Amino acid sequence: MKPPSKRIRREESVGEPAAAPERTHGNRRIDREMVGHIAALRRYALLLVGDPHDADDLVQEALARVLARTRSWTRVRDVRSYLFTTLHHVFIDAMRRRRHLSQTVEVDAIVDRLAVPAGQLDRLLWRDFVRALATIPAEQREVVLLVGVEGMSYAEAARVLEVPIGTVMSRLSRGREALRRLTQRGAPVRLRVVQRMQGEDP
Repeated sequence: MKPPSKRIRREESVGEPAAAPERTHGNRRIDREMVGHIAALRRYALLLVGDPHDADDLVQEALARVLARTRSWTRVRDVRSYLFTTLHHVFIDAMRRRRHLSQTVEVDAIVDRLAVPAGQLDRLLWRDFVRALATIPAEQREVVLLVGVEGMSYAEAARVLEVPIGTVMSRLSRGREALRRLTQRGAPVRLRVVQRMQGEDP
């Protein structure tokens, strides 16, 4: 008995659901790494926009965009920069749609969601910083958060924001000076220690 012809085999296969593309080892590694950055994305978004609900919306939209581009994962080397760049784009799109994000910041709500060093004075300093942060231009706020809070290098921040390193340095300098003037005590703002979200593992 002759085996079925190629034509018959092709006809029999019509209508069969295509198998889902198999996740490669590299894809799974990046998936795990992406999950590990979600808390930092939420922290960044919360301090960026000042509203917990808006921050969650930004992060969810950013993750949705990233997941929709899973086929491009093999070309992603720096997952953290890729995620923060996507979140930056989502933030810019939101600003364009709404012209501006709300400047009414519930400072206590933000402070409660971010772990701060023990001590009443430290909490007051952090609260003052969050309040002052909400008043500086968004482009300066982004750089202050990426470099000062998330600990990125100038080069990493430049990649995320898609601007020259010189622009990052200029915005950071102006942002820090603005924060220094706005904080009541006038002390230099030191931000190299990354603050954790409440409930985030140490």
